[in-house]
Amino acid sequence: MTDAHDLTAPYRPLTRRIEAEATVIGEQILRIDHFLNHRIEPAFIMELGRELARRLSAFHPTLILTAEASGIAPGLAVAQALNLPLVYAKKYAPQVESPYISRVIPSPTKGGETKLVMSQRYVQPGARVVLVDDFLSNGRTAVALVDMAREAGAEVLAAGFIVEKRFKRGHEAVEALGVPVATLAQVERLAQGKAVLRPPQG
Repeated sequence: MTDAHDLTAPYRPLTRRIEAEATVIGEQILRIDHFLNHRIEPAFIMELGRELARRLSAFHPTLILTAEASGIAPGLAVAQALNLPLVYAKKYAPQVESPYISRVIPSPTKGGETKLVMSQRYVQPGARVVLVDDFLSNGRTAVALVDMAREAGAEVLAAGFIVEKRFKRGHEAVEALGVPVATLAQVERLAQGKAVLRPPQG
């Protein structure tokens, strides 16, 4: 099994870009839209996907699960690296084939609520699931996906994220469900227009 250090070891090609290129607004907002989740650089997202897949491969998953829309690119990159199918829970006009599982997630920052919907046809009992998403912030989406997958009868083995905002405590929320977390970059805090990243350990 992959140890906890390897799951969260900072991936330098990513952390260097965050340090050099991220836009930071106040103490809460980190934007790397220009290469991760608005404008996407295919070669780089595939590189990140391969590294995240390497960390998650020890769990021997059979299915990648993510959420629409910004989770699809990293989810697909990991799924391709592991040669596995990808299922994404729908957020926008979420009509899916019955029977389905849904959760409503409150969004304090954006206001309102988001509904996630997933057809049980595609996440079946006995599936070995790992979650993949672009950001881990407060963990609400990840927690909802874990809950949905378990309701479908699947086993959730781990969750992987490109970037983690450590100060939002989502890591703890996911691990409290018994799900190990893998991340490629860990942002400790945002201060003075910069992202302060967790340094490599030993």
